[in-house]
Amino acid sequence: MSIRIVWIVLLHLGGLGLSWYLQDRQQLESALWVLTVVLLLDVLLLLLDAWQGQRLLNWLRHQMPSPEPDLRGIWQEMEVAAYRSMRKQRRLVEDSERQMLVFLDALRASPNGIILVDELGHIEWFNPAGGEFFGLESPRDHGQHLGNLVRDPAFSRYWAAQDVQPAGVTMNGRRHSLERPVRLSVQAFPFGQGRRMLLVRDVTAVEQAERMRRDFVANVSHEVRTPLTVLSGFVETMQSVPLTQEESQRYLELMALQARRMQHLVQDLLTLSRLEGSPPPDQSERAHLAELLEIGVNDARVLTEVLATEKGELPHRIRCEIESGVPEEVFGSVSELQSAIGNLLSNAVRYTPQGSEIIAGLSRTAEGGVQLYVKDHGPGIPAEHLPRITERFYRVDRSRSRETGGTGLGLAIVKHVAQRHGARLHVESKPDDGARFALDFPEYRLYRQHEALPARPELSPRH
Repeated sequence: MSIRIVWIVLLHLGGLGLSWYLQDRQQLESALWVLTVVLLLDVLLLLLDAWQGQRLLNWLRHQMPSPEPDLRGIWQEMEVAAYRSMRKQRRLVEDSERQMLVFLDALRASPNGIILVDELGHIEWFNPAGGEFFGLESPRDHGQHLGNLVRDPAFSRYWAAQDVQPAGVTMNGRRHSLERPVRLSVQAFPFGQGRRMLLVRDVTAVEQAERMRRDFVANVSHEVRTPLTVLSGFVETMQSVPLTQEESQRYLELMALQARRMQHLVQDLLTLSRLEGSPPPDQSERAHLAELLEIGVNDARVLTEVLATEKGELPHRIRCEIESGVPEEVFGSVSELQSAIGNLLSNAVRYTPQGSEIIAGLSRTAEGGVQLYVKDHGPGIPAEHLPRITERFYRVDRSRSRETGGTGLGLAIVKHVAQRHGARLHVESKPDDGARFALDFPEYRLYRQHEALPARPELSPRH
């Protein structure tokens, strides 16, 4: 750059000096020619600069096409500086685009629904979860008004409100039903110039857990308070009223009954707490299902004899049937499996008519595992109760449960034992056709001597 300036200055000074010299010599025509040549050189230099500047401008306008123009002088320096600046800017843009793609992929993979709407309420973008929750399809519903597509009354009132409520609104999902409830939590957050982002979460499990917690606390309080009230009443009566020996004996028997009821309740609660708080059993312990089943059947026969004597009715007919060649040993906790079998048989005895038949047995499953089942011939369980019978304190017939001394925790214990042993609990029942409770143990839980067992998948506690 500096050399070019010096050359131009020397050219002009030389031209002016030569013109002055010729003018003094009375050679005006020659002086004019010298000046003309100098001006022409200036014009050529200007045109050359303009041409190089235009080439640089065209190159910049077309996002640095390759190859870059071959420039000279100051234009070359400007080209290099522009190239470096634009290359740095391009790297920043590429990094931003990569980060944006990662961010969008994360939003698409989110289990929560995300919906972006403009200032007029039109849908700009939504992830797959948001589309699933609200029944939206891309690109069909892009640009549609959200209020026209989601017609739930609770959501409409929330969406129509001008002020955004942080608490949001809870509404039924589009596939909600009494048998399979679907509950959604929707929150709107403002961003940008009047835009809003909707966060949609499936809170079905949360609401069910909260409902079960409330029911559990209420049921425990009720179940404990009832026998305590009875015991307190008997104690006050015996303290204040003179009783005969027969009356005292009768009151003591009733008090003992209530005490046993509380004892059974506390024992079942402790069992549930232990099952939920301990790791699942591994393959260090084996349980012989046939022996446990025989023990459970004998205990059930004792129970039905006692109940039959109290009511003056015939006892249940309980028999055990084991399929020939079925593997009888599984890896698992003997005490837990004994508790599950005992609860299944106890429920069959307590909730089916006296004198009816109860069958307990072992059989193979289609997948190569073992099924332990208890079949009764009682009144059966209505279909609307089946999804909830394993909940704590859930009873199909509350009055009959209390008459027979049940705590309402037996099937909850069975469900937890099944989950801890990788088994599946399923119930088949129709009204007036009895019920069949079955535990399906997978093949990897079976113990078979001299046979290689299949690989054991990882177990995780489920509640």
